[in-house]
Amino acid sequence: MESMFVALLRGINVSGQKKIKMADLRAVLEGVGLQNVQTYIQSGNVVFESKEQDKSKLEQLIFNTIQKQFGFEVPTLTLRAKEIDAIIKSNPFLGKEEENKLYFVLLKQKPSTDVTSEFNQLKYVHEDFQVSDNCVYLLCKNGYGNAKLNNNLIEKKLKVEATTRNLKTMQKLLEMTQTM
Repeated sequence: MESMFVALLRGINVSGQKKIKMADLRAVLEGVGLQNVQTYIQSGNVVFESKEQDKSKLEQLIFNTIQKQFGFEVPTLTLRAKEIDAIIKSNPFLGKEEENKLYFVLLKQKPSTDVTSEFNQLKYVHEDFQVSDNCVYLLCKNGYGNAKLNNNLIEKKLKVEATTRNLKTMQKLLEMTQTM
């Protein structure tokens, strides 16, 4: 039986770096056995179906395929549709703030308790956050572009791989998984 997945690719088509046309990406991923591959915007959001149920195997397949076909490494995080839904619903800031200020820093690994405790001591003006096992929920009152607490800092402080998406993108990806 096939399941719905979302692959989040980090750092493609940003500032002219690691350029991949979405039509080419869809074609190569279908070529390695993923089904009904769809992309959303140019920044590396892929919705697909697969008989493979192991997310880490899917991540490795996508990572290896991109490296082979396009010549660069792209960190990849794969989530099931129900995980996206749960992450959105668990956002402590949802409904309390303007939706265009909500961001999700999706974590590839659960951060250790020690680094999470240390991270929770951080304070940033105009920024609030909450850490879960698989996401750092961000409220960027002055916008993500002005945030001190960005993806690179979170990866460094929590010692995990991560990729960031805004609420609109998360909602659209979830919607795409439900219409396939």
